[in-house]
Amino acid sequence: MKCPCISAAVLAALFLFSFLGPLFYGGSPYALHPDALLLSPSNDFPLGTDRLGRDLLARLMLGGQVSLVIGVGSALIASMIGLMVGVTAGFFRGGVDKTFVVIVDLFLTFPTFFLLLALVSYVEASVWVLIFVISVTGWMTMARMIRAESFSIGQKPFIKILKIANVSTPKIILKYFAPLLAPIFFVSFTFGVGGAILSESALSFLGLGISPPQMSWGSLISEGKEVMQIAWWISFFPGLMIFLVTFSLMQISDYLQSRTNRKEVLG
Repeated sequence: MKCPCISAAVLAALFLFSFLGPLFYGGSPYALHPDALLLSPSNDFPLGTDRLGRDLLARLMLGGQVSLVIGVGSALIASMIGLMVGVTAGFFRGGVDKTFVVIVDLFLTFPTFFLLLALVSYVEASVWVLIFVISVTGWMTMARMIRAESFSIGQKPFIKILKIANVSTPKIILKYFAPLLAPIFFVSFTFGVGGAILSESALSFLGLGISPPQMSWGSLISEGKEVMQIAWWISFFPGLMIFLVTFSLMQISDYLQSRTNRKEVLG
């Protein structure tokens, strides 16, 4: 079981690049340079320019802010919804659990990405709209895992003793369920961030995500698809950013999951 130190360092570097990079880099993501259209990486433009002569490095930093905010925000909301709904179903059972199963099955009836497309097509996409839409369509997996683990925790003798002793439900959930559910929550959250960034990128690539003048890594890839044969750098660098974020998050998730499984075996 290796510590994902490199993945964590890469992830931290990408956050610093996106949020602190613009403070040190003087290039503008909106300035047009008519004499530098589709310029390949050079001293003046380290990552080249796009079809309008805009500095790709500056746009990559600004686009990273949008993509990471959407990824973290939607994953956090989806994980919190899944946690609350899953614990409620697993703790109370009975009719509450049956209602949970019906709602989850209803959401899972539709493929998640097509549900995203359907929702986004009726509203104008923005950062907050995408956070809401992606989180609403991404909480089911987390909720099912939390529900299953809550069933298991609820069968433990000390939980039954607490119920017999009339300990309040909020105290049982917050003091005894929450610490045991924390590993699953963090694993699901890390997976959710990568999944949300990929979902936003796919929507932006199809023209349904972030719209100008805002930008994200997904919209930058979309801008470069028509000139990919002559200007590979426009789509390559934002694609590389998405790959590094999702791969790093997957490594961290695998590490957290292996630690959780090891504790369960040793316990």
